[in-house]
Formats: sequence, C-alpha cells, structure tokens
Amino acid sequence: MRTKKHIILTLLSLILVSQNCRSQELIANVYGRNYQLLNGKWNAIIDPYDQGIRMGMFKNKKPVGKTDFYEYSFEEGLILNVPSDWNSQIPELKFYEGTVWYARHLDIKKKENERLLLYFNAVSYRCKVYLNGNEIGQHEGGFTPFQIDITDKVKENDNFLAVAVNNTRTKDAIPAMSFDWWNYGGITRDVMLVTVPQKYIKDYFIQLDKFNSDKINAHISLSDKKEGQKIILEIPELKVRKELVTDLSGSAQLSFTTRKLQRWSPESPKLYTVVISSDSDKIEEKIGFRNIYVKEEDVYLNGAPIFMRSISFHEEIPQRKGRAFSESDAIMLLSEAKALGANMIRLAHYPQNEYIVRNAEKMGFLLWEEIPIWQGIDFGNEQTKNKAGTMIKEMIMRDKNRCALIFWGVANETATSEPRNQFLRYLINCCHELDTTRLITAAFDLARYNQETKAFEMKDPFIKELDVVAINKYMGWYHNWPAKPEQVKWNIASGQPLIISEFGGEALYGKKGKVDIKSSWSEDYQTQLYLDNLKMFSHIPNLRGISPWILFDFRSPFRFHPNQGGEWNRKGLVSDQGYRKKAWYIIRDYYSSFNKN
Repeated sequence: MRTKKHIILTLLSLILVSQNCRSQELIANVYGRNYQLLNGKWNAIIDPYDQGIRMGMFKNKKPVGKTDFYEYSFEEGLILNVPSDWNSQIPELKFYEGTVWYARHLDIKKKENERLLLYFNAVSYRCKVYLNGNEIGQHEGGFTPFQIDITDKVKENDNFLAVAVNNTRTKDAIPAMSFDWWNYGGITRDVMLVTVPQKYIKDYFIQLDKFNSDKINAHISLSDKKEGQKIILEIPELKVRKELVTDLSGSAQLSFTTRKLQRWSPESPKLYTVVISSDSDKIEEKIGFRNIYVKEEDVYLNGAPIFMRSISFHEEIPQRKGRAFSESDAIMLLSEAKALGANMIRLAHYPQNEYIVRNAEKMGFLLWEEIPIWQGIDFGNEQTKNKAGTMIKEMIMRDKNRCALIFWGVANETATSEPRNQFLRYLINCCHELDTTRLITAAFDLARYNQETKAFEMKDPFIKELDVVAINKYMGWYHNWPAKPEQVKWNIASGQPLIISEFGGEALYGKKGKVDIKSSWSEDYQTQLYLDNLKMFSHIPNLRGISPWILFDFRSPFRFHPNQGGEWNRKGLVSDQGYRKKAWYIIRDYYSSFNKN
C-alpha cells in the first residue's frame, strides 16, 4: 500500500521533472528562417591557464596612450576556421584540452519590428558568449544548439563578439572523463544571425498520428503569448488549409484527417511542403508523415513489421581527422551507408549536425538519436542529471519534426544501480513531456552467458521501461565464444523487440592473417567474426535489427597499439582512407538478402 509520504515524494519528483526539463527555448527550423551565416575565419587565442576573463579579453581593449599596454591581442595572431574543431587545424592542438577564445567583428543593420537571434548549432563542450564587452549567455553540451536574443544588445557598426570555448573533461560532464572517441573542441557547427519579426512563429510539431494513417496532429506556438491570434496551416499538395486560433499561452492545437496521404518510408521517403502563416510571419519546410509503434516483439512502420538494417558512424571525416560539419560531409557519410544497404542509422553517441539528420531523412534512413550518456556518468549527481535533461530537450526541440527519427536513445553501456535507474527514468519523462510518439531505447552491455541454460541472459529489470531493448555484444572480440555460434541461444527481453546495437572487431585495412588469431588485426579475422555473429543472430527469436560497430574507422585516444595504427579504433567496415574492408561486403550481402525476401 502506498504511504502518504510516498505519494508526496512522487508528486514532488514529477514537479521537479517538469521544471528541470525546461531549458532555454529554441526556434523551430532555423534553416528555414532569414539568416546570415557567421562562419569563416575567426581570430583566436589559446588560453591554457584560463586567464582570459581576468585579463578582460572579451572587451578587446587597445592601447590608446604611450603608457598603455595589454598582454593579449586578437589581431595579427591565430586564425581558426568556423565551423571546425581546433584539434585538426593546428598540429600543436591535436590533443589540446582547455580554453580557446574565438572573436570577430560584426556590422549589423537592425530594423524596427524585428528581433535578432544569435544561434550556435554546437560548441564543444562548454562556452561563454560575450558581445561588446558583456556576457550575454553560456551553454554546456557539445552536440546541441542554443540561441541568444541580442536584439537590444547590438549596435549598428563594429560589434565585437567573443566566445570562450572549453573542452576539458570533467566528472560531472556528459560524456564524462572517459569516452571512446576524440574530444574535439571548438565552434564545430554553423553560427547564424537569425532575423525574425517582432512577433514570430516560435515552434511547431506537425506529425502523423501514432496509429492512424490519415490523421495529422499539429501544435503551433507563437512568440506572442496571447489568445485569439490566427494561424494558417497549409499542405498544398494534399489541398489542406486549416485555421487555428491561439489560447492564452500563444499556442494552438488541431487534429484533422486527410485523404491520399503517401506515408514516408525508407523505400519511398516522401516529404510534403508544409506552410505556416501568422499575421506577421510565414515559414515553410519539408515534413514527412509515418506511423511508428511497437506491438509485442515487433516494430511496426506504417502498419507493417520492419527489420532495422542499421549502421553507426561518428560525426567525423576520417580522411581529414576532424569533425564533420558541412552538407558535403553529410552526403559522404550517408552515401557510404546507402551503398551498404542500410535502412537505419544509429547516430552514435550524440546528436549529430542537422545536415546529417535532414539529408538522412531525404535519402530514406530511419534514425536513432541519443545523447552521450556513455559509461562513467555520475548518476548520483543532481546537476549532471539536470544537464542531461537539458540536452535531451534541445535534441528533441531541434529534430521532433523529422519523421525519419523513430528512436530517442537515453543511454549506452551503463551499469545497473538505483541512481542510474532514477536518472534514466527522468530522461524518459523528459522525452515524453515533449514527444510521446517516438520509441524509447537504450543500449546495454550487460548480457551474460549462463552455462546452465546455455543462453545469454540479462538481469536488469529496467529494460521493461523501454519500448525497444538494445544490446552491445562483441562476440569473438571482447568475448570468446562459449559454444559454436549457431548453438548460442539468447533469452533476453522476451516479449519485446531486441536490437543488437553494437558488434564487431578491429582490423587494419589490407592486413592479412589467420581467421582464428585476434591479435593479427587482420581483415580475415574480422570477416570470420562477422560471419560467426550472423550465424548466431539467426537463432535470436525476438531480434528485430542489427547495427554493426562501425561504418568508418575513427580516432580514439583509447588505442595505443602500433600494429593497428595507434590512436584509431579500427572496428570500421571502411578504413580511415575510405577503403572498404572485406567485412563490408559481408554486411552488404546480408542486408541485400532482405530485398529478395
């Protein structure tokens, strides 16, 4: 029986969830707005001892008298590209963790009845932003966007914008002290100056109903929080024109049915032009419509069961050893996934840039997007939990209109504990507060082989709180085979869909060796490992998808062995130079077999 104290604590926790999930607002569809890119060459100062604030670098003072001097100058010094990471631009910054100051001058022509938003698509990992000598905002999280209203803070000529960026790993950060990818620092994605009307369309969420194939649900919010404002929603190709009226919060909701709707799918990634108009603003973008839900052990897309033929990649261009940030970068990564025959991409282990997400949708990829809750997280730290809530909200706010997104991921490889369970429940609540239509998943590495039952099992009751269970298991690499692959049984998440979200092993492209010697780092061993895993997968009754780790070799300070190249994780199906390994063809042929069935 529930006690009064328990009920009170539950109510308080729900209130805290609601409050903590409220981070800064983000404008919907920033690339559909009137904007100016602030990319290009920025002045920079490396500040390893964090002296910039004490010295007032953000004020950019110049000596004016004979006795004046300052021990810094942005002019005639270091120049860094924005967007990009600093690690790949200068050899001396390859491993650098610390603070770098970025700065540039701006001339801004501000008009009446307009608002100016300074929008950063991502800064890694934390930053403070200064305009004309004053701090105007700060942000933590290296993979989600943030914006600052600078309407009342700018002058017409010679605005000085400075950004202090720091990528130092800390215990309370997300990810934390140790993670198996490169700790790139810098202004890593587009910086934009966005112009909107004084009263603008702030946000919208337009989607097909979870189960009904002809019912569209729309929620639209205006920046002016007043009732009685008229909003027009149009989908011209479907001959839809609907009028909505705002409530006291400036929001409006509507559900309606439509005929002859073609649903989005990997085979036919149909997108419709959607137009939203208010008295003072108008915006349009391409939106697709699809149904996604779970029934027993199957994932249903548009009413039919689907098998996820997935692949993962990092937001990295291995050939230049740096962050991917442009549309051409996105096309390169996605084209290799398309050639493999994948129908889904796990955007591991963090929200990747919007060029990747939007082009994936156009090319017909389902998407799994997650925040970097990757091992080693301080689950008992309340501040860390709140940071995670902010990150997951920023991810959802940016991408909730992307129909390709079917999974929100809340964790990867986390150990069982009650603090972890509370932390992840909080993240699930944050997801549901903003979006109840997607499926919630998490990847676990806790599957253990039971010698008595001759099967893999997992004692983690938390999986029952997920829509889809995902398991990382590196059989033949980190774990030796307990029996012949075709004899290995699985008894995990019965009654739920199961995805093998990571498997594989390392190989150096072109390296030959025996198929039974791991330390050869050979393509031959990697190829046999993949063949063995595919044999095992055919005997997992509730398996509904696989996602090999990983598409490309990627940089990692975890790796020290010279025989495999050092500083690289060589689990890629494609080498750092873009050459396909033998195992690539094994997965390509396996994925192709689904098209023949």
